[in-house]
Amino acid sequence: MKLFDTHAHYDDKRFKEDRDELLASMPDQGVKYITNIGCDLETSRNTIELCEKFSHVYGAVGYHPHEAKDMSDENLLAIEKMLAHEKIRALGEIGLDYHYDFSERDVQREAFARQLEVAKAHKIPVVIHEREATKDCLDILRASGVDNGVVHCFGGSKETARELLNMGFHISFTGVITFDNARKALEVVPYIPADRIMVETDCPYLTPIPFRGKRNHSGYLRYTVERMAQLRGISAEECAALTFENGVRFYGIHE
Repeated sequence: MKLFDTHAHYDDKRFKEDRDELLASMPDQGVKYITNIGCDLETSRNTIELCEKFSHVYGAVGYHPHEAKDMSDENLLAIEKMLAHEKIRALGEIGLDYHYDFSERDVQREAFARQLEVAKAHKIPVVIHEREATKDCLDILRASGVDNGVVHCFGGSKETARELLNMGFHISFTGVITFDNARKALEVVPYIPADRIMVETDCPYLTPIPFRGKRNHSGYLRYTVERMAQLRGISAEECAALTFENGVRFYGIHE
């Protein structure tokens, strides 16, 4: 089984003690590629460091809605310059989060729209975070004209998925689909076309069963793939292959 963890946060402090050892071990655990995702200027810089250190790590850079309040013109320009790095393959994660409101909602919306403009100008995919902000997120995406992106950790409805698919987006799922209470996601997983579905850990968060409660890492991705395969009525090997190919194509990695 060959796997692609399309969304991870190995710069997180929870990996401080064993980050390099853990990342180095991933190819032996069947994880051929990992995309590390930036959330602000510091974590985006950290992402580039990981990309340069590990041949199997690629990256995305951007300002998460939680950090939107800190996205000055200067910081956005710094992010834009990072897009020229050969291993930075997307702008993200960007979007809206109305659950925590760590940044004011109007500030989130402005940061989201401005980053979409940058992505469109550079013809680079976007990685979207959306929580409890579906209508505003869809409205801003439609207005931007951006049609190349992935909504990560999808937990929305089939109707929302349909709108995103119609706009050209991919949909990605985490270990949440192994949880018994993930009712919406369980309905949506079989609905996504085979060429638009992706899989991720979002580690160190959202650890799948049977390791829920522990720190997540890419070695646990296979449990999410196995559950996804069950929901789609295919073998785990088939599911691993299609999500791998989708990840490679989305992030423009040439095998």
